[in-house]
Amino acid sequence: MHSSSERVLPDCWGHRGASAAFPENTLASFEAAIRDGAEGIESADVHVSSDDVVIMFHDPDLSRTTDSTGAIKDRTWYGENGMEHVRTVKEPKQAIPTFAETITLLMQPENQHVKFNVDSDWETKLAPRLVLGLWHPSFIAAAKESLPYLTRSFIGISPSLARTYFWDHCDFFSMSFAVLATSDGEKFRKECQDAGKKLMVWTVNKPEHMMEAVRWGVDCILTDVTRTWLDMRSALYADYEKTGLQYSRIFLWTTLDYWTPIQMLRQTAHVKRLQSIAGPFTTAATVTVSAAA
Repeated sequence: MHSSSERVLPDCWGHRGASAAFPENTLASFEAAIRDGAEGIESADVHVSSDDVVIMFHDPDLSRTTDSTGAIKDRTWYGENGMEHVRTVKEPKQAIPTFAETITLLMQPENQHVKFNVDSDWETKLAPRLVLGLWHPSFIAAAKESLPYLTRSFIGISPSLARTYFWDHCDFFSMSFAVLATSDGEKFRKECQDAGKKLMVWTVNKPEHMMEAVRWGVDCILTDVTRTWLDMRSALYADYEKTGLQYSRIFLWTTLDYWTPIQMLRQTAHVKRLQSIAGPFTTAATVTVSAAA
């Protein structure tokens, strides 16, 4: 039995920053997560405007979170009607950050401990801190060819997809909490641990779910509430047994979303959606990737 001080508990990564407190994927949200003490920021969310500006944004269009509308790829960044003037609906209202602005934030000396999931300074100070998230296997070969220096991570809800297409090409696996709670998820967790793969879990906002992720032995918890996990982690380091006893596991059996049949249906729908967006998963893609390894 390890003492509290000997345990290694999961890192804290802000999901789109500290997005419970600030608008998601904004500099304010990123800065809040860093101030809270998060070790990383998850924001595998970049799009390119029609005038070739890379921006940090989750959705392909603006309508859900901002006071504007339209597909990002069809909108300009600069100009009278450019997206540089768009603001979030959620208070405090924020501008959409560009990728360049985000990198500038990360390169500030006080922030250089932070990892980010999307010159000599680039090679030594930034590249080792970036994790490239991949959803579809068709992007693996391009990632290896164009960004060979970046750590690659599979992001998804399907252990089967992870095993079949990404296992040999990724060091990190970023999986939904719900799928890791299933029997196949338990098997996948063990496979990652046995193979030395890093396991990240998202999006974990409830303390009882955080405690369960700790019991699983994951390497990183992605959360909207960075302060909640960091405070809980401090309590676990102080007294693991006492803190752990506060959180029941009964939700694993009483929550419909964690039942295997439900997750299988979700995974099937998810794979169909991925294929509709980026094309089918083919054996040819696997051969191409292997040749590029």
